[in-house]
Amino acid sequence: MSHPTDLFPGVALVNPQHSSSARPAARTRVRTGLVAVVAAVGLALTGCSSSNDNLAQQANAGGDKGYVAGDGSVSEYAPDQRKDPVQFDAAMYDGSTVTAESMRGKPVVLNFWYAGCAPCRAEAPDLVALHEEYGDRARFMGVNLRDQKATAEAFERNFHVDYSSASDLNGSVLLALSDYVPPQAVPTTLVLDSRGRVAARVLGKADKSTLDALIKDTVAESA
Repeated sequence: MSHPTDLFPGVALVNPQHSSSARPAARTRVRTGLVAVVAAVGLALTGCSSSNDNLAQQANAGGDKGYVAGDGSVSEYAPDQRKDPVQFDAAMYDGSTVTAESMRGKPVVLNFWYAGCAPCRAEAPDLVALHEEYGDRARFMGVNLRDQKATAEAFERNFHVDYSSASDLNGSVLLALSDYVPPQAVPTTLVLDSRGRVAARVLGKADKSTLDALIKDTVAESA
């Protein structure tokens, strides 16, 4: 069985209960579960599937099966270990198009979600609160993987989400970020640095204090 650090060289797996000052990039601490490499983007979304879905059961069980359990595991990428800036074109629900390049210059929080996902609903108030807290110091954007416009907008009204989401029914954004976002781990949240590189990732429901620390670290880098 592969060790998580063999699968993600240069990545520190962090316990969300630790503060940001205690997260050296060279150390590895596994919070829970085993992060495994996803074999293909074409796998169906199963992070919020019903309990009788065998693939979802295997994902939640962890293990080296080519699946990722969306258990809140956090990965931080030190600045000198980050890959090239991400590239994508996102079709927004308002009809506009947002590119990754257009968001550079400040940190970006990308949250992958859909309305029927229970952890997505649970973390929505925290994302809204963090968006309000950081204001223009960081940009927030949702990426909806399943819903038609009416369903997505109903979710946003219900949770008072005041940042925009892209419609990714064709999977183009997911495919562009497949190195970081396993298709069955929903929700997943990425923090991009001001250059558009992935600085951190949370698989599963994001703990508010942990995500706050990740955003704060990335904002401080660009200050």
